[in-house]
Amino acid sequence: MHPMRVVGVRVELPANQPVVLLREEDGIRYLPIWIGAVEASAIAFQQQGVQTLRPLTHDLLKDVITALGVRLEAVHITELRDDVFYAELRFTGGVTVSARPSDAIALALRCDVAILGADSVLDAAGVEIPDEQEDEVERFREFLDNITPEDFASDG
Repeated sequence: MHPMRVVGVRVELPANQPVVLLREEDGIRYLPIWIGAVEASAIAFQQQGVQTLRPLTHDLLKDVITALGVRLEAVHITELRDDVFYAELRFTGGVTVSARPSDAIALALRCDVAILGADSVLDAAGVEIPDEQEDEVERFREFLDNITPEDFASDG
């Protein structure tokens, strides 16, 4: 397992499909995972420190975990099967719960726990970005700095 950090979320055009970009902390690979608009908003809200009047779903789940007296220890991106990513929530006491990576990432950010990517997932879907393309990554980071959660609002 490799520690990952969330670079951010963006909308991939022309399909208008949100993508979360993770970066391997102990390497040079990036992991793009296409996600839903709601989950993209949840991740962007947390990264930007947006506070809502009432808890959103991932905030509620964090509150339920706390109320039950357990602790989320880590999130593992475990598998890529038939172009679908799989993740697990790892709790105290060895309890694991299957989750969509987008939900797991949103929860990991709220609980301030590690996100770990399996070797097999990074080998299959990780993208190495050579030094000469780092300026593209920097442009992506600038884009992320300027995007707002409202950019993920649905038109329908």
